[in-house]
Amino acid sequence: MRRFLNEFLECFRIAEAQIRANKLRSVLTALGVIIGIVAVTLMGTAIRGIDVGFQSSLAMLGDDVLYVQRFPWGPVDDFWNYLNRPAYRPEQAERLNRLIVNSPNSLLEVAVPVAQRSTTVKIGDAKLNGVFTLGVTADYVRLNAAEYEDGRFFNEAEANSGREVCVLGYDVAQALFPNRSPLDESVMLNGHPFTVIGVYAKQGEFLGLFSFDNLAVIPITAYAKYFSVRDQNTEIRVKARDKTRLAEAKEELTGAMRLVRGQILGERDNFSINEQQAFKAQLDPIKQGIALAGLFITGLALFVGAIGIMNITFVSVKERTKEIGTRKALGARRRSILMQFLIEAVSICLIGGVVGMIVSFLLFLGIRSSAPNFPVEFSPDLVVVSVLVSVLTGIVSGFAPAWGASRLDPVVALRYE
Repeated sequence: MRRFLNEFLECFRIAEAQIRANKLRSVLTALGVIIGIVAVTLMGTAIRGIDVGFQSSLAMLGDDVLYVQRFPWGPVDDFWNYLNRPAYRPEQAERLNRLIVNSPNSLLEVAVPVAQRSTTVKIGDAKLNGVFTLGVTADYVRLNAAEYEDGRFFNEAEANSGREVCVLGYDVAQALFPNRSPLDESVMLNGHPFTVIGVYAKQGEFLGLFSFDNLAVIPITAYAKYFSVRDQNTEIRVKARDKTRLAEAKEELTGAMRLVRGQILGERDNFSINEQQAFKAQLDPIKQGIALAGLFITGLALFVGAIGIMNITFVSVKERTKEIGTRKALGARRRSILMQFLIEAVSICLIGGVVGMIVSFLLFLGIRSSAPNFPVEFSPDLVVVSVLVSVLTGIVSGFAPAWGASRLDPVVALRYE
C-alpha cells in the first residue's frame, strides 16, 4: 500500500510538471471539457431553478386548494362546451359551505367565491392600469397564507355589509403611496372610492407570468355593487383539510358541486376542478426538453473534449517514449506508467471542470442580477456532478494512450528517436 502511494505521488508530480511545462497546450486541450461542464451546469441550474420557482409559485396558490372553474388547466378538446357553461354565483359557494358543515367527515374545509377582473386604481394624479382585482368573502384569509406589510384583511362584518374597503398588493401600494402609509387612505377602483385597510407583503410572481403584488382585494358584496359577478370571471376556491388526500377531496367536491349545480345522474359535469398537478403536468415536458437539449450539447462538447485530450495524450506518449523506456529500464512497473498518463489526463479534465464551474457560477450571478425574477438556482449538487463528469472524461479519454504507454517495450522505447 505504501509503495502504491509513493508511486501515485510520484506520478502526480510528473503530471503536474508536464502540465506546467505545456500550459497553453493544456488550456486548449481542456477547452472542450470547460464547454461541456458549463453546459451541464447551466442545464442543471435551469432545471433546478424551474423546480424551485414552480414550487414557490404553487405555494402562493396554496397546495391544498381546489379551483372550481369553467375551463380546465390544460388542453381543451371542446372550447364552446366549456365557454357555454353557466357562471358561478356567490350563493353556490354558500350552499357548498352548508354541505361541508353538514358532513362531519368531510375532507373539505371551506369554499370561497371569487370574482376577478382587471381594474384601474387611482389616487389623485397617480394611476395604475391593469390591477388584478378580486372580490372575495372574509374566509379568503383561510386560503391565502400571505403575510401583511401593513394593516389587516377585512372581517366578516365588513364583508357581509358590503363596505368599500380593500387590501392592496405590495407593488400597487408602493406605486401609489411611495413615501407614506396607505392605511385609511381612499383609492378609486374604476371610479369608485375604497378605503385601504391593509397591504400584503411582497409575494413575487407566478412562473414569471403573473405578479401576486399587482392586485387589490375587496369584499365580494362590494364587488357586486359595481361589477358583474355572473360573467366568465368567477370561480369557487375550496380548501382541503388534508393535502395528502387531495384526490379524495376532489372526488367529494365533484359530488357536492353536482348537487349545488342541480345536475342529474348521467349528466356531464358543467364545471372543472383544477389543482396544482395540472401545472406540473404541463411543466414536465418543458423540463424534459431542456434536459434533452442540455444532454445533447453536453455530450457533444465532452466528446470533442475527450477526443482532444486523447489526442494530446497520444502526442505526449510519443514525445516521451524514450523517457518511458528509461523509467522501465530502471524498474518502473506498467501500472506506474499507466497511472502517470491517466493522472495527467484526469488533471487536465479537473482543471477544465473547475474553470467550467467558475464560468457557470459567474453566468449564474449575471443572470440573477440582470433578471432577478428569472428562475435559476445554483445547487451544490452540480459541483459534485461536474467533478465526477470531469474525472470520468479524463479516465475514458486517457486510458487508451496510457495503456499503450504502459505496454511499450523498454528496448524499443530507448531506441526511439
